[in-house]
Amino acid sequence: MKEFFRNTWKHRAHVIMALPAFLVLLFIMYVPMTGLVLAFKNFDYSKGIFASDWVGLGNFEFLIKSKNTFLNMTRNTVLYYLLFTAVGTVLNVTIAIMIDQMAFKRAAKTMQTLMIIPVFISYAAVQFIVFAFIDSRTGMINNVLGTSTRFYSKAEYWPWILLIVKVWKDTGYGSVLYMSVLAGIDTSLYEAANIDGANKFQQIRHITIPSLIPMVTVMLLLSVGNVMRSDTGLFYQVTRNNGALYSTTQVIDSYILNQILKSSNFGYTAAASFFQSVIGLLLMLLANFSVRKIEPENALF
Repeated sequence: MKEFFRNTWKHRAHVIMALPAFLVLLFIMYVPMTGLVLAFKNFDYSKGIFASDWVGLGNFEFLIKSKNTFLNMTRNTVLYYLLFTAVGTVLNVTIAIMIDQMAFKRAAKTMQTLMIIPVFISYAAVQFIVFAFIDSRTGMINNVLGTSTRFYSKAEYWPWILLIVKVWKDTGYGSVLYMSVLAGIDTSLYEAANIDGANKFQQIRHITIPSLIPMVTVMLLLSVGNVMRSDTGLFYQVTRNNGALYSTTQVIDSYILNQILKSSNFGYTAAASFFQSVIGLLLMLLANFSVRKIEPENALF
């Protein structure tokens, strides 16, 4: 302990510099975790969180016993994660490579800037853009095709609609990280490959893609922790929380938000959120363990 305090005093300037970030992390990320106890209590406004009656695993049992709802929202959450991750990763890498290979660098920078713009548009605005396209009476798609499809009452269309919206909004920004990796690749590798007679596709296959694999692995490992979480704005606002679409659009996050707005049983919603976190943590540890066994240098820890 003395060595700890001696070392801290020795590097006091660094400690002071890191203190604001540490306090932000402590009060925003860790102090609120004391509220997890709510998942094991029957919350009573008059008693507060810590004085409310203890119910143990009762909230979790109630969650699991709502069989159809629980299974449906869990299935949707996992499947959308797999869909968005697979399509998003492929498109992010593809776009990054395409921009990196463009001969006109000024045009490449312009394209990169344009692709990032959707990230700054909130889902509150995106829902109106989507509505302008798919409304049954005034929607652009129905007017162009001469149809009157009621998209907001047809649940089977929404996995594709949500995928398109997600790709449009996030792909441009997601490719930026991979472009930074491409910028760090030693150009002598391409020059040597060019001398050996390798064409562009062969250079991409044997130099570019292998250089991106470590970053792809890290990003996938980080995303695994959020496998049970979804973008609330996408599933709640873009779908306009339409009950007719729940079979294909209700995920755990949108379900929790609905329960918070419509019910006072915060212990139940806390249990659902706690369930998300535990499953995400276990999956991330399992994924990292698997990667460490196969490619140790690509593991997070």
